Amino acid sequence: MTAPDVLVSEVGPRDGLQSVKAAMPTADKLRWIDALHAAGVREIEVASFVPARLLPQMADAAEVVRHAITLPGLTVMALVPNRRGAEAALAAGVHKLTVPVSASAAHSLANVRKTREQMVDEVRAIAELRRELAPQVGLEAGISTAFGCTLQGQVPEDDVIRLAALCIAAGADESGLSDTVGYANPAHVRRLFRRLRAEIGDHAGAAHMHNTRGLGLANCLAAFEEGVRTFDASLGGLGGCPYAPGASGNVVTEDLVFMFEAMGVATGIDLAKLIAARAPLIAGLPGEPVYGMTPEAGLPKGFTQGTQGTAHV
Repeated sequence: MTAPDVLVSEVGPRDGLQSVKAAMPTADKLRWIDALHAAGVREIEVASFVPARLLPQMADAAEVVRHAITLPGLTVMALVPNRRGAEAALAAGVHKLTVPVSASAAHSLANVRKTREQMVDEVRAIAELRRELAPQVGLEAGISTAFGCTLQGQVPEDDVIRLAALCIAAGADESGLSDTVGYANPAHVRRLFRRLRAEIGDHAGAAHMHNTRGLGLANCLAAFEEGVRTFDASLGGLGGCPYAPGASGNVVTEDLVFMFEAMGVATGIDLAKLIAARAPLIAGLPGEPVYGMTPEAGLPKGFTQGTQGTAHV
């Protein structure tokens, strides 16, 4: 495969699985992660380190991490909402920590029971812990509800940019923007990522888009046109917005990879093997809806991955 122009970061094993009621058996999780790795996915958020009583789907987080870090060339990520979670994740051997920092005051209290300012303090504490124990581990502060909030409604753009800058000042390596409830549109995405890059420069991180209202791919393309080169996505669109029942939540990894590859933007991911990775997902969550236009329609006649020309990147 060609050296990738963009990094597609798979978040299904964390964001997807913690958004569904059923708990996928650990053996199925490991088979799914193996299949993603075999397809060429090189960054996977495999777990969330939270109390099992709150999220029983993540009770096996340490075991999943210990398996994933044995896969060559894979960056293993985990979400941690606080210092205690970071300690457990580092002990398991993760390569990168992600911390959810909501731009919405209402969502922050509902999601992590802390104010936005308290979450910046958590980022600082986790950054200090990382420096002491594992300075090679990456740290990202993802700004959730960056484009709007189901609880609060409009989220001021100034709040988003201020929080991202505070997180970088607190010790995070990067800060990306998440469309947690599917409120974003391409114009908003372009404007906010442009402001983010102007404020924190190369510390600007990934785009995490949802397809709740059908704009997921359009929003990813808008972010790409603003210079974003890392995109979160979930195989089969698993998980996403709990406030939109029946709607596809996370951007579908298969559709995102197809869009980029059709444009001549290399992802390093084999589309046929990626689509095949749906099998262990479906086996591990029987009856759970999965989405994706590309797997359903198939690849276009005559489409050969890697021969679509090279886009200007």
